[in-house]
Amino acid sequence: MAENEIAIRLTDVRKVYKLYKKPKDRLFDAFGFLRGKRKPGINEALKGVNLEIKRGETVGIIGTNGSGKSTILKIITGVLFQTSGEVEINGRISALLELGAGFNMEYTGVENVYLNATMMGFSDEEIEKKLPEILEFADIGDYVYQPVKTYSSGMFVRLAFAVAINIDPEILIVDEALSVGDVFFQAKCYRKFEEFKAQGRTILFVSHDLSNISKYCDRVYLLNKGVMLGEGTPKKMIDAYKKVLVGQYDGVEQEMSEDGTDVKALEYGDGRAVISDCFITDENGVRTTSVIKGSEFTVHMQVELKEDLPEPIFASSFKNVKGVEITGTNTMLEKAFLRPGKKGEVLEITFTQRMTLQGGEYLVSLGCTGYERDDFVVYHRLYDVMRVTVVSDKDTVGYYDMETRIEVHEVHEGREDRTDHT
Repeated sequence: MAENEIAIRLTDVRKVYKLYKKPKDRLFDAFGFLRGKRKPGINEALKGVNLEIKRGETVGIIGTNGSGKSTILKIITGVLFQTSGEVEINGRISALLELGAGFNMEYTGVENVYLNATMMGFSDEEIEKKLPEILEFADIGDYVYQPVKTYSSGMFVRLAFAVAINIDPEILIVDEALSVGDVFFQAKCYRKFEEFKAQGRTILFVSHDLSNISKYCDRVYLLNKGVMLGEGTPKKMIDAYKKVLVGQYDGVEQEMSEDGTDVKALEYGDGRAVISDCFITDENGVRTTSVIKGSEFTVHMQVELKEDLPEPIFASSFKNVKGVEITGTNTMLEKAFLRPGKKGEVLEITFTQRMTLQGGEYLVSLGCTGYERDDFVVYHRLYDVMRVTVVSDKDTVGYYDMETRIEVHEVHEGREDRTDHT
């Protein structure tokens, strides 16, 4: 790959923190005075991480809390320095990290705009030209003339993102901060993401919102306890991440082919229950892989209990072929099975629903899980175990058809003509 195609490259990057028992030990260690039991402990936050992002890509990083995601972003933006390894950045970076990063709480909003843009290398004249656009995007009114320490978290993130997005970055880095903004501002920000993608700019996106990871990212890296477990399409890495969450990660599974034909189910669990059969029937009770939009259908799963289980939960969900989870439910939410399961029981669970999804291809996932002493436990999960084709002669916008009834009224003087479209 040509060097000018690389926006961000990390090569064997490590970050090690020393853990001191007392604050004064940090000073003593700097002069080499710590010995024996007083020597500091070690926390290796990043363990030889490799990452490469091309210009124009939108790449996500996912992982559990404490996996090292924020550490990577701070190293890329220069807030932290790596202990060892190489970091290569090609392009001007604008970053929206933790709330408050890069802002002086005593300064007003406008003063902080100048402060941040100056650190990015802009002159006062250039900032003055961009200021109206920044303030319009932030939309916090006269609060821009007040110290930011008086701001609500929502106002703060509005201003911070307005600065980050409007100073013409070649690389935009966004952490979880957007989750603070209200839904209208989030929608505004994501529209800006789409503009950036269309302009061929690079975006590095860290979020726990897996739907947005699926929607916006071209590739995803999975990080856990400072180790880069792998990279690939959003669907593949999100499936692997779900295994990490329940402590059953055993490598990245082979994913579905691009045309959606070769589906390989992701399967894991502790084996105390087994999903032994599953299928779909149409409104006439006939097994099928195609469902007519607007008709009733049923998802069937058969579960064999190998051990006594305190209160098993049986679940069914639908994803599109990109891996975005669209809808799902379970017996706990529906209050359909609220009792212990006995060893040796064979249970058939049916989910009868009306198909309101748009026409297209979908994947069905099934699960048997539960809670034991407040811990979430997976007995058996089958992701993408069945494919369903929704047959439709009329599709609306989005994932669902809301079955809208439209009425058009033509008003004339003295009378009203009504035309119904259902």
